[in-house]
Order: sequence, then structure tokens, then C-alpha cells
Amino acid sequence: MLIYAGIDEAGYGPMLGPLCLGATVFEVPGHDPAGGAPDLWRRLEESVCRTKRDRRQRLAVDDSKKLKLAGSGKTHPLKLLERGVLAFLGHFSGEMPQRDTDLFSLLNVTCPETPWYGTVSPLPLAHHADELRIVISRLGRSLDGAGVRFAGMSCHAIDAGDFNALVARTNSKAGVNLTAALRLVDRIWRRWPDDHPRVILDRHGGRTHYREDLQLAWPDAHLTILAEQADISRYRLDRNGAQLTVTFQCEADRMHLPVALASMTAKYVRELFMLRLNRFFCGQRPELKPTAGYVQDARRYLGEIETLLVERRIDRAALIRSR
Repeated sequence: MLIYAGIDEAGYGPMLGPLCLGATVFEVPGHDPAGGAPDLWRRLEESVCRTKRDRRQRLAVDDSKKLKLAGSGKTHPLKLLERGVLAFLGHFSGEMPQRDTDLFSLLNVTCPETPWYGTVSPLPLAHHADELRIVISRLGRSLDGAGVRFAGMSCHAIDAGDFNALVARTNSKAGVNLTAALRLVDRIWRRWPDDHPRVILDRHGGRTHYREDLQLAWPDAHLTILAEQADISRYRLDRNGAQLTVTFQCEADRMHLPVALASMTAKYVRELFMLRLNRFFCGQRPELKPTAGYVQDARRYLGEIETLLVERRIDRAALIRSR
């Protein structure tokens, strides 16, 4: 049986809001890993596609940046992201989260206890629950027909306060991102120690060499370099007979459905955090335009709430990323 997993991040660059890393895992019985990764888009084509618009109303699964819609349109910008994430999560957990707190619990997300994350959002944001239940049922039939099992999804969110502390400790923003990703890999390996998981990650910052990071993460494992090329770096680790293969690949979210779905999961969680943040500050400054948290617009946003930060004695290190 192939354990086929993907990990990707959302929110690496912004000044506001968390860095989120998503992970998804599929079980593919009978698949020989020596033949390469299976094309799950093809196997699940009855219910899954890559396109934003589909006459058959299938689930769009792709890089999250491609699926978030413009905020100025009539359609909710998170409609496609939400549909995909809640369909797979609902199939796996058997639950339809009614609030963002329910979703955070199902994904093992910890929400910081700061004033700007103190509200709760009802879910779904852009769909009717009954509509999603139909989509979940269709996805389940497609997975069964393809002989594929969706084995779970999770997300790790690092908000500004913790992010700043970690960067100060390591002096490496990229290192914080990679360390968090490898912790998700470790969870997968511990969950399937006897099944040799194959975990795919998007290439981090154009790097080619990851041996030292992997040995630091698993000092008791024997590491073998399988490939260190321009577009792909692959390593096999062996720890007391338990094996793991980790691949860093350029455009992994285009090549591997588990990575694309992980990207969507991370993005959806981050957007729910930003919805809370904007609700808090815009509620006190009605003329304030919401922000996505990216640098240029975040500076505008922070300038407009400067007096509020002073009045409320808000800890800037807990709100604003240093890098």
C-alpha cells in the first residue's frame, strides 16, 4: 500500500496573520511506488478537476492561489477553496463543521488567545450545508471506485508572536517554515511507521540540498540521498527498520494532488484567521478597509489603526511579523 502525502504552506510572505502549513494523506492500496506517484486527478476525475468552472460541478483541487477568487466579484472569494476543503474534511471526519472553531479542532489548529482572534465565524461561508453533503457523498463514491482512501488532513498555524520568537531564536525565516513542515512529516511517519510513507513538499526557496535539515530532524535515522537535481531533491530515511521518503519538488502543487489539497487547506485556515482579525479591527474602525495581510497593504492597514494600537496597548510583536 502506498501512503501518499503532501505538505504546503500559505502566508509565508505577509506581515499580518499566521503562516499556515497544511498536510493531506491518501492511501493507495496495490500501487507500486517504484512506478512513480499516481495521478489522483485522473483516478478521481468523476468528482475532482483542476478548473474553476466545470459543467459537471466537480471539486476544484489546485494550487490555492489559483482558486481564491477576486474579492470584488459577486461570488464569495473563498467559495472554491471552501468547497474542496470541507468536502474532503467532511468525507474523512464524517462531520460538517458549523463554526471555524469546529474546523480548527478537526484540523488540530491552535488559535492564539489574542483579542483580534476572539470572534467565531459560522461555516460554511459560501455554501449551504446540504449542498456540501451531496458533494461529500459524490466524492466518497469516486474514492471507492478508484480504490483510493483519503486518510486525513491537518494544519499547523504559526501566528506573529510565535513566528517572531522562532525567527529571533534561529535567525532564519525559511528555517522556521521548513522546521514546521518537517514536524508535519514526522506526524505522518509516526502514524504509518510500517508503511514507508512518501511525502511530497514544494521546493523551499529554490534550495537543492536538504540533508542537514533532515538529519537534524531525525538524528537517529540513516539517510540516503536519492536525488539532488535542479527540479527535485529526494531522500530516504531509515529508523529502526521504519522507512520514509521525502521529496522536495518544484511546482509540487501542480504535480501532486495531495500537495495541492494541502495548499488549499493552509490557505482556507489562514483566510479564516484573517476574517477574525479584520472583524476585530474593522469593528472598531468602520471606515477601515480589510486587508489580506501582505506587506504593502498591511502597512496601509497598520497606519490606519495606529491610534487604536496605542489606545488598546496592543503588543505589536504579537500582531506584526518582524520579517
